[in-house]
Amino acid sequence: MFQKWSDKVRPTISVDWAKANKAGIISADFFLADLLSSNEESLKDSLYVVLRKTKYELAKKIDEMGLVSTSSVGFNDKQKAYKQFWSIYARPPKEEYWNYIIGRRDLLVPQDIRERKGSYFTPQIWVEKSQQYLADVLGETWQDEYFIWDCCAGTGNLLNGLTNYDRVWASTLDKQDVDVMMDRIANGWKMAENHVFQFDFLNDDFSKCPEELHEILNDAEKRKKLVVYINPPYAEAANARTSSGTGTNRAGVARGNVIHEKYKDIMGLAQNELFAQFMIRIFKELEGCIIGQFSTVKILSYPSFGKFRETFKAKLKKMFIVPANTFDNVNGKFPIGFCVWDTKNKEYIENSESDIYDANGNSLGIRNFYALKNTKPLTKWLQQFHDKQGEMLAYLRMLGSDVQNSSGVFIALELSANDFREVKYTIITRKNLIPLCVYFAIRHNVEDTWITHNDQFLFPNDGWKIDLEFQTNCLIYSLFHDKNRILSQQGINHWIPFTREQVGCRKTFKSTFMADYLNGKFKPTEGQGLFGVETVCTPSLQSMSPEAQAVYNAGLALWRYYHSQPNALADASFYDIRLHFQGTNDKGTMNAKSDDETYTELISDLREKMKLLAKRIEAKVYEYGFLK
Repeated sequence: MFQKWSDKVRPTISVDWAKANKAGIISADFFLADLLSSNEESLKDSLYVVLRKTKYELAKKIDEMGLVSTSSVGFNDKQKAYKQFWSIYARPPKEEYWNYIIGRRDLLVPQDIRERKGSYFTPQIWVEKSQQYLADVLGETWQDEYFIWDCCAGTGNLLNGLTNYDRVWASTLDKQDVDVMMDRIANGWKMAENHVFQFDFLNDDFSKCPEELHEILNDAEKRKKLVVYINPPYAEAANARTSSGTGTNRAGVARGNVIHEKYKDIMGLAQNELFAQFMIRIFKELEGCIIGQFSTVKILSYPSFGKFRETFKAKLKKMFIVPANTFDNVNGKFPIGFCVWDTKNKEYIENSESDIYDANGNSLGIRNFYALKNTKPLTKWLQQFHDKQGEMLAYLRMLGSDVQNSSGVFIALELSANDFREVKYTIITRKNLIPLCVYFAIRHNVEDTWITHNDQFLFPNDGWKIDLEFQTNCLIYSLFHDKNRILSQQGINHWIPFTREQVGCRKTFKSTFMADYLNGKFKPTEGQGLFGVETVCTPSLQSMSPEAQAVYNAGLALWRYYHSQPNALADASFYDIRLHFQGTNDKGTMNAKSDDETYTELISDLREKMKLLAKRIEAKVYEYGFLK
C-alpha cells in the first residue's frame, strides 16, 4: 500500500525530497499521517508529520525567541491524486493496531536509508534469545546490576521485554524515531522519557548524552557495569553487487563521519563497515564495558578484518547465529550473529564457537569460526598451476575464495568477454588437469547454505598431493557435475571418459584423451604429472573410491542410453546429453526436467551417486585444509 501511495500521492506533495531526505524527513511520515486520519485530520498529534485538511504540518519546534513554530506543506495538484488514492481504502485501521503500525515505521524506510542508518527491526524471537544470552553471561539479575544503552535504537524494539527501564537508555539518529519512542511511552511503554534522546553515534560527542549516562560513560568503574546493547547498521562502502560487477561502490555510505576519520588507520578494510565503526568507538572510548551486538560474522573470520582484529581484542563470552533473512528486508543467505563481548579481557579473536538456530529458533548445533593468521586464500594456491604452454583442454572459470561464489566456478570451452577482460579464468591442460579438477570439485561439493555462505577456501597442506584416490575422485566428480559446461559444438571435446566401444558409438571420437588418461596411458615421465609433485603414477580407474566407481558406472549407463538414440552426436559431452533430453525454454535456458522417463531415472541415479561422492570428497577438504 505504501509503495502504491509513493507512486501516486508522494509526487504531488510540494516537497523537495532530495533535500528532505538529507534533513531526515522521509515520505513514510507523510504516509502515516494519511493512514492514521479521519476526515482529512490525523488522529495522533504525536506523529512527526500530521495531516490538517489541505496541508501537512511537521513537528513543532521552539525557535530562538522561545516561540513554538511549525512548518507546513501542501499539494501541487489541489489534492486530486490524494483523493483518488484514498477513495479506494477505508481508514483509519482499527485503533488496536495503531501503535504497532507506528512502531513498524522502519518497514517503510527505503532500503538504502535502512542500510545507512541501521533501521533494521530485530525480530522478537531474537530479541528474547539475545537477552537470555546476556543473562547467561552476566547472571539472571543482570538488569538490576548493569546499565544498558542501545545507541542505535531505531524505534526501540530491541529493548522490548526488559524489566528495569530506570537503568536503560535509548538513542537514535532520527528525530522521527525519538518521536515514535515517545509515543510508545505515552501508550504504556515503561521507558523513561528522559532516557530517550537523539544522538549520532558516529559523529556526536558523548557530552550530548543525558547527564546521568554521560557520568557513567566517563567513569571507568561504572563502565564495567555498562552493556552497550545494539543492532547496528550493516551498510558497507562495497557490497556484493559491487564485487560481482552489478553495482557501484558506495564509498560515501560508510565514510566521512568523525569516527571513520578518527580510526580508519587502525581498522584496515573493516573501515568500510558501519557496524565495525560502532564497535571500534565502543572499544576505544568505552573501555571495560560489555557489548551485546547483532551483526554479520565478518569480525570472526574474514581476512578483510585482520587489521581490525589486531586492535579489537576482547573476550567473546557467548554467541549464536541465525539466518539473515529472518530480519525484515535483509536479503541473502548468510548468518547474522549475536555476540556478547567483554572488553575488559583483551584476547585476540582466533577460534570462536557459536550456537546455531534455524528460523524458528530450533537448535542446529555448534559452529566454529577461524580467524587464522598468516594464511593465504585458495586463489594463491591455484596460481602455481597456471600453464600457458600446454594444449588447452578447457577453460576453468574461477571466482573468489569463499563458498558463496562457488556457483560462478565452471568448466567450458568458451567464456564471456567480461571473463577474459577481468581474467576470471585459467586454462586446463594435461599437465595441470588434476589440481584444477581438485579446485573445481572442492568448490562445488560444499553446499552453499546460510551457515557456510561466508566460509573462506584456503591454501591447503601437501597431503592432497600423494592421495591418488582423492585426486581421482575429484576428476570423476568434475566430469559428471552440472557445472561442467563443455559443448562439443564449441570445440574438441576432450572430456569423454569412456571408449567408443563402451558406449556403443559407431563413429570415432575426435579426442580420446580422457578415456586414455583414466586407463593409465599418460605417465609423469611423459610430462603429464602434477606441478612439483614427484609420483610414479597418475590418477586412474584403479585409484577410484567405491563412490567414484558408482558415479562412473552411472555415467556409463547414461552415455550408452544416449548413443542408442537416433542422430546421437559421436562427440557428445555430458552437457550435450543433458541438453538433448531436457531441451531449452523460450529464453534458451536448459529445462529442469525431461519427458523421457528412462533418462530421468538415469540422471537421477547419477545425481544420487554424485551426492555420495561429494561426501567422500568433503571429508578430505577439511583434512587437507582447503576449508577450516
